[in-house]
Amino acid sequence: MGNDVLFSTHENGVAEITLNQPKAINSLTYDMLVPIKEKLVEWEKDQAIKVVVLQGAGEKGFCAGGDMKALYEAGQNGNVQELGENFFTLEYEIDGLIDSFPKPIIACLDGIVMGGGVGLAYGASDRIVTEKTKWAMPEMNIGFFPDVGAAYFLNKAPGYLGRYLALTSTVINGGEAIDIHVADHFMKSEEIPRFIDALRNTELSQGSVEASLQQLIAAYVATPPEKDALKGIQAEVDEHFRFESVEEIVASLEKGGSHFAKETAETLQSKSPLSLKVTLKQLLDGEEKTFAECLDTDLVLARNFMDNPDFHEGVRSVLIDKDHTPNYRYKKLNDVSGELVQDFFK
Repeated sequence: MGNDVLFSTHENGVAEITLNQPKAINSLTYDMLVPIKEKLVEWEKDQAIKVVVLQGAGEKGFCAGGDMKALYEAGQNGNVQELGENFFTLEYEIDGLIDSFPKPIIACLDGIVMGGGVGLAYGASDRIVTEKTKWAMPEMNIGFFPDVGAAYFLNKAPGYLGRYLALTSTVINGGEAIDIHVADHFMKSEEIPRFIDALRNTELSQGSVEASLQQLIAAYVATPPEKDALKGIQAEVDEHFRFESVEEIVASLEKGGSHFAKETAETLQSKSPLSLKVTLKQLLDGEEKTFAECLDTDLVLARNFMDNPDFHEGVRSVLIDKDHTPNYRYKKLNDVSGELVQDFFK
């Protein structure tokens, strides 16, 4: 287990955290989170450390999220609450630590960046995407909810794109991630190792670390080559996702008539009705909250989902048996009462 996360420091004050579970697309486990927190706390106080780099090993991606299979297995053994409580408490603590970290943190979001990977990177000062970036909050696919502070950052997306991305689990590219304000810079994938190598060899004088860093980043940034599909659907998303109930959103889409509206209505109806309703309330409540407050709410929601059979069924259908035919307890939107949704926030 000792090599699941690698740490290194360089003489010029650059420190690196490398998630090292490439076969699992660097999915986060509790045993990976423990040393990450320890190092961040240590490096925050260490005056020799000037910049932290976050990256993932292997070709596939930065981080595919939290290890939900482990939680499912814990559920089968009857100790999901303990494992879940420990995992989510620590995960959200680290997300908050990165967000409030007083030194620059550079997150290299090459390849897959999903769920817990998004949370880890969100608070970084410089989030770099590439042409290989596939960014998503895919929790709706497993009967869960978009956590890691998503109610904060998805509400910062233009119009109602945040609601659309949360409720549909749509995957977006690097340029689109910059447009919704969850990433900052675009580099070609092949340039990332060169950039990090140059960073290791750059003199970072105490007074102007930020200036030296931005100058170096500027030398490697490029224009995203991919098509920005989100801009093309913005008007339709805003038309249908402005409503404050899932029923109204679905009804609006069903009346919409376009290919987008029809496809999106079908997508929503394939998700867990419980997840859809809890998530929409989470996003509505999150509009007025800070990132830290959203993380606090997420911990309450995560505890309640751990107790809910629809979450375990969602994980089973997608990650364990891979049959993609979940048999949810709550099958239709009207099976989920307002009272039930409220209970998830207690």
